[in-house]
Amino acid sequence: MLQLDLTPLSAALLAVVAQALFAAGLLAAAPLNRVPNRFLALLMAAIALWLLDGLARVGGLYARHPGLYFSPIYYSLGFGPLLYFYVRSLTNAGFRWRAAHGWHFGPVAAQAALYGWLRLQPYAERNNFWQHVHRPVTYRLEFVGTWVSLLLYLFLSLRLLRRYERWLTDNFSETSRLRLRWLRVLLLLLALVSGQWFVEIVLREFFGTYYRYDYSTELLGVVVFVIGVVGLRQADMQAVQFVPDGEAEAPATDHLPAAAATPTAPPPTAPDPALLARITAALADDHLYQNPTLTLAELAAHLGLPPKSVSAAINAGFGRTFNDLVNGYRVAEVQRRLAAPDARRFTLLAIALDSGFNSKTTFNRIFKQVTGVAPSEFEG
Repeated sequence: MLQLDLTPLSAALLAVVAQALFAAGLLAAAPLNRVPNRFLALLMAAIALWLLDGLARVGGLYARHPGLYFSPIYYSLGFGPLLYFYVRSLTNAGFRWRAAHGWHFGPVAAQAALYGWLRLQPYAERNNFWQHVHRPVTYRLEFVGTWVSLLLYLFLSLRLLRRYERWLTDNFSETSRLRLRWLRVLLLLLALVSGQWFVEIVLREFFGTYYRYDYSTELLGVVVFVIGVVGLRQADMQAVQFVPDGEAEAPATDHLPAAAATPTAPPPTAPDPALLARITAALADDHLYQNPTLTLAELAAHLGLPPKSVSAAINAGFGRTFNDLVNGYRVAEVQRRLAAPDARRFTLLAIALDSGFNSKTTFNRIFKQVTGVAPSEFEG
């Protein structure tokens, strides 16, 4: 019978592992955004199994049952690729898995095969492998390889997220549900884990310490807890289709918002004045800015032009992003209505909603960003 030493650390790890596996199951079964949710579920499961190894170590399971060691629960070389493909599929509903993506998971497949093979060996053979091969060689390769892999894919994920955020402002007038700030926090937490991992590598390789100053397990526990809480909240995020330049994806079959489009082309040096006048008329005279979810594609359809041409004209002709341009009209409308004689007949929020904002939080943030003062201060 397996007996676990119940300490504060082992109890916390047990709770986090249980929460992570439960959340991973919910994400895997989520009906919306299935591809990104399944990548996230796999990432949570891989981290949970890594934490299970830490739980067995601090809870005394390995000491009492050494035969448990080399159980096939080590998939740390999959952390980085799973994270990257989660970000990639979350920001592009058109993402589809292709055989060409498989090489990213070659190292974790080799890691799984090693532990699967070891599990089939007698205990004496496993112990001999630990003493003469794993501790001096393969464990180092695994630990350092995981650190290098995580750093590489963190860099790729952060770069992709930064490009996605720039794309949002060129295609959407309302981005609060799409900005993925929580994901940036998650990536920074994983960067912190990578820093701790590096400290552990230095201490082991140059100072001979082993499990003495290892806190990456605890930090990963925090990370997977955050993923479980916030990832479930993002499970039904509105689908968008962002494809970075030079990366072709298969066409999406899911229903996408009208703003789903390829990245905008570099702006022309001399935008057509007639086109700028048409854009101004669509916003100022046709009041398209009052649509709280107005997208670049919808504006382009109204004008009968390709979204790339409209985006390029806005960037070059107005020196602003689509998001800034539309929200500028919304703020100006709020200011106009606040200055009207009958302004006191309406609440500030009612005026904001009539002007195209879809929430109080978004209105307050954008109004202060544009005018430099809070709406209540302007009103007063």
